[in-house]
Amino acid sequence: MSGIIQSITDFAASTGFAQITGPMVIMWVISFVLMYLAIVKKYEPLLLLPIAIGALAVNIPSVAFYDGGWSIEGMFSPTNGLYYYISQGIHLELFPPIIFLGVGAMTDFGPLIANPRTLILGGGAQFGVFATMFAAVALGGFTLGEAASIGIIGGADGPTSIFTANKLAKHLIGPIAVAAYTYMALVPLIQPPIMRAMTNAKERVIRMKALRQVSKAERITFAVMVMIVCVLVVPDASALIIMLMMGNIFREAGVVDRLVKTASNELMNIITIFLGTSVGLTMSADIFLKPQTIMIIAMGVVAFGFSTFGGLLLAKIMNKLSPKNPVNPLIGSAGVSAVPMAARVSQVEGAKYDPQNFLLMHAMGPNVAGVIGTAVCAGYMISRLS
Repeated sequence: MSGIIQSITDFAASTGFAQITGPMVIMWVISFVLMYLAIVKKYEPLLLLPIAIGALAVNIPSVAFYDGGWSIEGMFSPTNGLYYYISQGIHLELFPPIIFLGVGAMTDFGPLIANPRTLILGGGAQFGVFATMFAAVALGGFTLGEAASIGIIGGADGPTSIFTANKLAKHLIGPIAVAAYTYMALVPLIQPPIMRAMTNAKERVIRMKALRQVSKAERITFAVMVMIVCVLVVPDASALIIMLMMGNIFREAGVVDRLVKTASNELMNIITIFLGTSVGLTMSADIFLKPQTIMIIAMGVVAFGFSTFGGLLLAKIMNKLSPKNPVNPLIGSAGVSAVPMAARVSQVEGAKYDPQNFLLMHAMGPNVAGVIGTAVCAGYMISRLS
């Protein structure tokens, strides 16, 4: 009998059950919460669901001990499994630029070209990026590189956040990505209270002039010129900017429909799966469950708030300087680069006060400007801090 008991004991010790720890169980709960947000609440499900599965997978223990933690074997092996090689797409900076290729192929820069001053609103929303960066340094516990990576969350651009963190704070990729994508999903909840607090009833019903038609030549010229200027000014953002504009040139050229469909559908979907799961696999309990993570999550919402505030404030200043051609300040909040969700929030919020006021296309101007602005900010930070 003792031999049987000993055999059972030895078998139990050889399984992963013997290695389960309290922090791992906490990470399981966190992964279940992310699954709930993705599946039930439909908050950024394309990214949050793969992240949740990756986070669960990396916190299921086995007998393979490495780098101070436990990991499952096979395809998720940290040294030679499938996802070891796939995750190199983050470390080698492949996934974020490819995501930008798809974003460019799906994005219409026409509203920005038709109303160039909305580019300034996209810049104004970057206020949250730098305000959060300085706040993170002032609070202590973060280096400049870490603070810059956290600040980029305020740009509401997940791929750029991951790209920047990989350059300046690799160990924070997990919490930064989770914060960025979670708050991107919560834009419809975070922004409206700030929009209402920053505007009055008269400003919310301002009707803007109809946008002019933008020719194909203008669209292609704009994409080419932005690519050249941004890469020359901020070389460290070149991977993001070139891929973004390449996708947009594909879209506007009208002669490579197959490439546009591939970039915006099949390729985008494949990379999204690999990017999300790879990010989740960085969320091992020993790395994620630290006081720093809680601070990052907290500062993420502050970053979004300041970015929204900055765009709204700049819109109000523009109206003071140009009272004969006012902009509806509600579109200022769309300067965060959550495309097209932030623009939709501007439309929904404006329609509450004037159902016939169509702000969506106007809001797309600062929205796509925010994508460019956040990429430029990231490139600047990388060039100065790496």
